[in-house]
Amino acid sequence: MQKITPCLWFNDNAEEAVKFYTSIFKNSKTKGIARYGEAGAKASGRPQGSVMTVSFELDGQEFLALNGGPHFKFSPAISFIANAKTQQEIDELWAKLSAGGTPGQCGWLTDKFGVSWQIVPILVGEMMLDKDNQKTDRVMEAILRMNKLGLEELEEAYGGPANR
Repeated sequence: MQKITPCLWFNDNAEEAVKFYTSIFKNSKTKGIARYGEAGAKASGRPQGSVMTVSFELDGQEFLALNGGPHFKFSPAISFIANAKTQQEIDELWAKLSAGGTPGQCGWLTDKFGVSWQIVPILVGEMMLDKDNQKTDRVMEAILRMNKLGLEELEEAYGGPANR
């Protein structure tokens, strides 16, 4: 078990969300479902026997989804970064996660459950750590002009793949 596990609070559709996420990411699975017993149902106002939590993994990262009711909503203040190696992977993740959601700027999107994601080419991290401020400024300017990030445009802004 990993030391820190993100817990996602849903109103009443945690199981649906987990099915959605595990269908998108490779190496993913539902690990277990806990249901509200008498005490939990009484304390939460949720029906006894209904899904309380769903433990799951996305590409080996453990998560917990909780049906906790309408009290809390997701915010872009916390997002998940999905690192991608290729433009094809960026395109696939973007299409699947934004379906029914809202595309954003700079590689960000909000999925149909309200969870914020950043679909980011792995190379962006390397590019932004470059000591050449002109290169990093050009990359940042390119990112700010995009919704879904384009690897070719970012490489061009950086100075081309041969200049890394």
